[in-house]
This record gives sequence, structure tokens and C-alpha cells, in this order.
Amino acid sequence: MQDPPLWQRLIALLPYSLTWSDALPFGRDLFGSFPPLSALMLPAMPALLLQNLGSMGGMNLGGLLLFVLLFAAVVRNPQVPYTIRFNTLQALMLDILLVVIGLVFQLLQSLLGGGLLFRTLANTVFLGTLLVLLFTVVQVLRGKEADLPTLSEAVRMQL
Repeated sequence: MQDPPLWQRLIALLPYSLTWSDALPFGRDLFGSFPPLSALMLPAMPALLLQNLGSMGGMNLGGLLLFVLLFAAVVRNPQVPYTIRFNTLQALMLDILLVVIGLVFQLLQSLLGGGLLFRTLANTVFLGTLLVLLFTVVQVLRGKEADLPTLSEAVRMQL
């Protein structure tokens, strides 16, 4: 099978900025302890800007609108190349996972407070997401599918 063209690979990376923007709050403590790590926020800027554009009143619906737009216009459109559809859906599924983890963290923080264990778990989620996204970026740039166990299988079943 022939590798996808470079332009498809680069476009396929864009949806991962949404996933990265949702992972950034987990690294809040790391950014405070190591200010040079703030440079890691740059890849998430496009998604953060689009999310803020969709804010209405006090409700931040930009992330939801971006999610629905990507799903409807890219993932469900058979005219979009497979590489872009696959990576968009994989990024959206990672994003769903991060949102659910974020909700669990909010619940735990309200019940237990933000102690050392809580901050350690948040840093672990942040660093784990960073590693998954770095792996994904390398694989996509190589023209390969980033095969994340279980997640990639679910993506293939949906496409």
C-alpha cells in the first residue's frame, strides 16, 4: 500500500491539537514548576482559539461545536481521504477519554481536595497524553497508522 501524500499527513495531524488542548489542564502543576514547559502549549493554540470563538455568555461550547463539526464534516464524509478520517476520529476518541477523565478528576477533587496524590495523577495523565500524541505524530508523519491498542480497533470499526 502506498503512503499517503505529505499534505494528507499534515492535515491529519491538525485534529490532535483539540486533544492536546484538553490535556493541558492536567499539566497545570508541571507548567508552574517548570516554566519552559509552557512552550508545549503552542501546538494547542489553534484549537484553543476555535474553542474560545464558540463561547456564548458564560458557557464554553466552542469545544463541543468543534467536536461536532469535525465528526460531521470529516469523519462521516466518504470523500475525505481515509488517513484524515482515521486520525480525526482517533483524535476525537482520545478527546472523549480526556474529557471523561477530567470529569472524574473534578469529582475527586471536590471530594478529596487537591493533595499530592491528585496532582501526581494529573501529571501522569498529562505526560501519558504527551507520549501518546508524540507517538501518533511520528507515525502519521511516517505515513503509517498510529496503532493504539483498542482505540485504533474501535476507530477502524467506525470507519
